Amino acid sequence: MSIKFLAEDDRPREKFLQKGKSSLSDSELLAIIMGSGNKEDSVIELAKKILASVNNNWHQLSLLSVKDLMKFKGIGEAKAISIITALEIGRRRAGQEIPERSIIGNSHDAYSILKNQLSDLRTEEFWAVFLNNGNKVIHISQLTQGGISQSIVDVRVLFKIALEHFSTGVIIAHNHPSGNLKPSQEDIHITQKIKEAGKVLSIQLLDHIIITQDSYFSFSDEGLL
Repeated sequence: MSIKFLAEDDRPREKFLQKGKSSLSDSELLAIIMGSGNKEDSVIELAKKILASVNNNWHQLSLLSVKDLMKFKGIGEAKAISIITALEIGRRRAGQEIPERSIIGNSHDAYSILKNQLSDLRTEEFWAVFLNNGNKVIHISQLTQGGISQSIVDVRVLFKIALEHFSTGVIIAHNHPSGNLKPSQEDIHITQKIKEAGKVLSIQLLDHIIITQDSYFSFSDEGLL
């Protein structure tokens, strides 16, 4: 019996989409991995039987081999491999440390993060670094690529990304292929535009960095914010 034939309340994929992954029971999670049951058992019922055989313990389930799982009616080699693979991913994830996020405390920290992307380009690009309350980097994004003298950024796109990542602060940056560190009037204008838009959304513009091949200019350091 395929998932699509189950009652609406029992469809784990739909429940996942409507209520989130944490709302799913262990049997529902396993059911999504398997995809279907057999002629006698729905995928949920089959998942419950498999989990019951190992006292509803994921660690015990991970000890079962492909042949062990194939003893359950409706579990072929492909499904058995899918189950074991999912459990192996979980094991490897548990063994990995969460990578430490970079913290930006000043303009040089921001420059150090972005110089490899921007310092040696022949055309202008506009990038943004998105930060949380602790000034930790949560996302870095290239927003535009332009010509030799300018790269126009869409403020709406910038703050759409910021909202998607629950960012509370943003640092913008672009390069000057000419090597001239002095901000143009357009640079000053877009900086103020982004700063004012951020106030409405409670997302602070922390700095605007202009990067050349061997140096940088900080709007924050120069008191232009």
